[in-house]
Amino acid sequence: MALDASFSRRLRLPAIAAPLFIISHPPLVLAQCKAGIVGSFPALNARPVSLLDEWLAQLGEELAAHDRANPEAPSAPFAVNQIVHKTNTRLESDIALCVKHKVPVVICSLGAVSEVYEAVHSYGGIVLHDVIHDRHARKAIEKGADGLIAVATGAGGHAGTLSPFALVQEIRQWFDGPLALSGSIANGGAILAAQAMGADLAYIGSPFIATHEARAPEGYKQMIVDSNAADIVYTNLFTGVHGNYLRGSIVNAGMDPDKLPVSDPSKMDFGGDKSKAWRDIWGCGQGIGAVKDIVGAGELVARLLDEYRAAKARICA
Repeated sequence: MALDASFSRRLRLPAIAAPLFIISHPPLVLAQCKAGIVGSFPALNARPVSLLDEWLAQLGEELAAHDRANPEAPSAPFAVNQIVHKTNTRLESDIALCVKHKVPVVICSLGAVSEVYEAVHSYGGIVLHDVIHDRHARKAIEKGADGLIAVATGAGGHAGTLSPFALVQEIRQWFDGPLALSGSIANGGAILAAQAMGADLAYIGSPFIATHEARAPEGYKQMIVDSNAADIVYTNLFTGVHGNYLRGSIVNAGMDPDKLPVSDPSKMDFGGDKSKAWRDIWGCGQGIGAVKDIVGAGELVARLLDEYRAAKARICA
């Protein structure tokens, strides 16, 4: 495994909970970390910037208290997602807060900037960069990222179009550092499959939307339970970047999912008009056929761990 031992030994399951825009917040992240996987949230979920300061302080204090009370089962690290793009006017202040609170893991998206990586490295933090092509992966590592998140076809939110087999294969031909895989991973067998392909970690998002701790409307959670892969629509209309969304939410917003116009990629929008792109239109990946009910995040991680162990035993047998 390419992961540092001090990082991997705190994981009870080789997985990162993906940062979910609007949905991920401290209650969900705390539940994920205490259950033994990396919990994460987008910095832009904390509005205004002062709230990010409060959230980071809360996470640090509560996870430290948990570790003191449970030395035999310490929490996993947490991560903050940063949109490294010119449209994100908060990036500098948000990175400064990550440095202040020594955030263990920073996940960068939509831009590779050496100064961001250097800021995180200044206190010993780890930078993972999500990519949808081998070219993006090479650029991120050249600029100083520690590891990669390969976002393959079928992932929720902004997703690529490459098969996970192809994407991981190409990256592993030249990179032996930390690698996570994203794309329709919703059960323990898929986590083991990600490792078999060459990834160190699975990157799991959509199943955590349908948890009690998630800051998502109940209708959103129930639509995930009631839907499957055929109910996912791939479009760039809502943000300028292609992503996967629940067909039912597009219909409920008064649009025809089969006749969506194409957006201008130069006019990216990552939350400026929430009513259009994020409040009413719900992102989701193709793996949701495995989501059968709404549960607590800890219960979901426990189920994934049981399935992971069962898959490993089945393969070894």
